[in-house]
Amino acid sequence: MDWGSPEFVIAIIAISTIGWIINNWIRAKHGYELEDEWGGKTSPKDTGETTRLKAENAQLHDKVDSMQDRMVNLERIVTDKGYTLSDEIEALRDRPQNTTSDSGTPLNLNQKETR
Repeated sequence: MDWGSPEFVIAIIAISTIGWIINNWIRAKHGYELEDEWGGKTSPKDTGETTRLKAENAQLHDKVDSMQDRMVNLERIVTDKGYTLSDEIEALRDRPQNTTSDSGTPLNLNQKETR
């Protein structure tokens, strides 16, 4: 194969052009700026759908932020030292038992289980 032949030069130009076209097609498909022949950038047109998606994205981002704030507050409440399960059990144990409305069997948790 002759490296200086016209067929080789035309093949290199064709491969480069096809690669440039495929590159721009992929960039356009995903919304990136397109390159022109001289390396400049062309911004894609901002359609109504793009504007709607940006507004929806901002709304969902705000919702996630508010949910994260709520989750932080809930974690703080649950992990607070004053909020323990044993305190609640003791509070229920100290409550006077009403025999007419309470039909359950009282638990004696102070006894050790023997087997």
